Amino acid sequence: MSIMPLGAHADGDGVSVALFSSVADAVELCLFDDAGRESRRELELDDGYVWRGHVERLEHGACYGFRVHGPWDPGAGLRCNPAKLLLDPYARAIAGAVQWNPAVSGEDPTDSAPYVPRSVVCTSAFDWAGDRRPAIPLEDSIVYELHVKGFTKLHSDVPEGLRGTFRGLAHPAAIAHLQRLGVTAVELLPVHQFVHDGTLVARGLRNYWGYQSIGFFAPHNEYASSGDRGEQVDEFKAMVRGLHAAGLEVILDVVFNHTAEGSEQGPTLCFRGVDNGAYYRLQDDRSRYVDDTGCGNTLDSHSPEGLRLVMDALRYWVQEMHVDGFRFDLAAALGRAEGEFTPFSSFLETIGQDPVLAQVKLIAEPWDVGYGGYELGDFPAGWSEWNGRYRDTVRDFWRGTDGTLADFATRLTGSSDLYGRRRRPAASVNLITVHDGFTLADLTSYDVKHNDANGEDNRDGTDDNRSWNCGVEGDTDDPDVLGLRARQRRNLLATLLLSEGMPLLLAGDERGRTQGGNNNAYCQDNPTSWVDWSAAGGDEDLTAFVAQLCRLRLSHPVFRRRRFFSEADLEWLRPDGNPMTAADWGASFARAVTVVLPGDAFLLMVNGWWETLSFTVPARVRTAHWSVPIDTANGHDPSSLGAVDAVGLTGRSMMLLQREDGS
Repeated sequence: MSIMPLGAHADGDGVSVALFSSVADAVELCLFDDAGRESRRELELDDGYVWRGHVERLEHGACYGFRVHGPWDPGAGLRCNPAKLLLDPYARAIAGAVQWNPAVSGEDPTDSAPYVPRSVVCTSAFDWAGDRRPAIPLEDSIVYELHVKGFTKLHSDVPEGLRGTFRGLAHPAAIAHLQRLGVTAVELLPVHQFVHDGTLVARGLRNYWGYQSIGFFAPHNEYASSGDRGEQVDEFKAMVRGLHAAGLEVILDVVFNHTAEGSEQGPTLCFRGVDNGAYYRLQDDRSRYVDDTGCGNTLDSHSPEGLRLVMDALRYWVQEMHVDGFRFDLAAALGRAEGEFTPFSSFLETIGQDPVLAQVKLIAEPWDVGYGGYELGDFPAGWSEWNGRYRDTVRDFWRGTDGTLADFATRLTGSSDLYGRRRRPAASVNLITVHDGFTLADLTSYDVKHNDANGEDNRDGTDDNRSWNCGVEGDTDDPDVLGLRARQRRNLLATLLLSEGMPLLLAGDERGRTQGGNNNAYCQDNPTSWVDWSAAGGDEDLTAFVAQLCRLRLSHPVFRRRRFFSEADLEWLRPDGNPMTAADWGASFARAVTVVLPGDAFLLMVNGWWETLSFTVPARVRTAHWSVPIDTANGHDPSSLGAVDAVGLTGRSMMLLQREDGS
C-alpha cells in the first residue's frame, strides 16, 4: 500500500492528485472550469493500486472529480461505471449538492455529472498564530452538544449573513452565552459534508442533523457564509481559533460507521464507484451490504484502505483543523470485523497506538444495530462513552419508577459497575437529553412522541422515552403543572451536573427549548429544531440555574474526581438520619436518600417522593453552619441556612448543603 498522500495536494508547481482503486482498469481526472465545462486526464497506475497525476497551474478553488473505468458486476461486489462522476474520498472541500435525478444511480447509463457535487482543490494557507488548545482534562470537562446552524440561526445579535454558519458560532454573541453557562467544550453535530436524503427531499424536508456523510475531510459547505470553493475550510478554522481563544474545546460528532450512499439501491457518489469492496463491508452475497448501522451500509474500518481513510481523516482534523476530540456515532460498528464487537479490533487498536490521537478526547456512542450491539462499558481505556444507562436511570428515578434508588446512587457516583475495573469516572459521559430524543422541556411535558411533521405517520422515533408530562400532555396554563415541570427540569440538570463523570448538556435545554413533542427531529431544519433566542422563547431563570451549577462543579473537585469513591468515602443515610441498609436499598418504594460527601463538606439530599419530607442532619455536624447553593424546589441563588437539626425538602426536589468555612 502506498504511503504517499491521497487526494489533491499542492506541490509547488501545480497539484498532484492520487486515488486508490484496486478494481479500476483506468481512472480519469475530470476538471471543471467556472462555466462547468469538463476536461479529462488519464491517471497513471502506481504502486499499491494508487492512480496518480499532476496538473500544472491548477489553483485553489478548482473543481474536480473522478471517473473510474472497470468491471460492472454487482454480484461480485464490483460497481465501476465511468458514467458516474465521483467525489474524491480525500477531498478537503466539496462544492454543490446532490440533485436527485435517476442519473445518480450506479446502474443508470446517464452521465451523473450535472447532478452531483464536485471536489474542490484547497491550497490556501491559514494563519494559526496564537492558537492554543485549551487541553481541558476529561474530569474538568462540561460538554455542550449543539448544531452549527440551529444554534445561531435565530440569534438576533448575530449578523444576519452569519447566522447558522461557522462564523456565526464564533461570533461574540454566541461565545458570550457559552462562557456565561460555564461549559468547557462544544460538541458539534456532524460537520463533515453530508447529503440530504432523496426520500426527505421528496417530502419537502432536509437532513438537519447531518448523519449522512459523504466527505470525511470536508467541512459541510452549507455552513459557510462566503462560498463553497474552499471558503468553508477557512471559516471552520477561524471558528476553531475563536472558540479556543474563549477557552472552549471543539469536539466533532463523526460518522465513520456508514456513508450517504446507503444500500445497493442508493446513489453512486464516491466510495461505491471508486472501490466498493475496499470501503464497504459486503455480505456473502456481494451484491448486498452488511448493515450494522440501520443506514444501508457499513464502512469497512478493518480493511487496509478503509482503516487508512478513517485514520487519515482523524489526524487531518486534529493536525490541520485543530479540533480537540471526536464523538463517534454508532461506534460499536467500528469495533466489528466479521460480526461481534471486540475492544481489540484493528480500528480501536490503531487509534490506541496513534500519537496524534492520543492527545485528544475520544468518545464513543457504544451501540449499533448489529449482533449484540449494546457495548456500554466495553471500550478500551482512553475512551469515554455516552452512558445510556445513566440517562435511563435518572429519567426513571425522577418520573417515579419503583426500585430505581440504588441504581440512581450508582449513576450519581460515576457508574463504577461499568467503568470501575480499569477506567476512571470520566469514562462515563453522563447525559439526560441529546439531539436524538426529547428536549428537556419536552421530557417533562409529553408522555408520548408527536412526530407527525416528519411525514412518517408518527412511526419514526423511539417509544421508550421514559418521560412524564407532569399531568397534562403538551401545552398548558395550569400553574401547578408548570411549577412541577420547572422543578423536574432543575432536578434533572442538578443531578447531571453534580454526578461524577463528564456531563453533556443539550443546547437550548437551559432556555426551555421545545420541539413540540417531536423526539426525532432529524429532518426538521426549521424553528422546530433551532434555538429560540427571543425573550418569549427563553427561560432566563433556568439559564442562570445551569450557570450556577457549572460554576459550582468547576469550583469543587469533589464533583469531578479522577478516582472512584471507595465505600469509606461516602455515607448514605435515610431521611431519618440512620444509615441505609441493604433492605432500604432494595425496597421498591425507596425514593429518598442523603449522601454525605468526604470531609462532611457537602450533604446532598434527594427526595423523589411527591410529598415534603424532613431530612435529619447527621448528629456530628448539627452545630455546623450550612449554606444552600442548590435547591431545586425554587432554584434561588445560594442562601445561608445556619445550624439545623433537620431540613424539609419539597416533594420531587433535591438540595445541596455546603458546610461554611470556619464552622
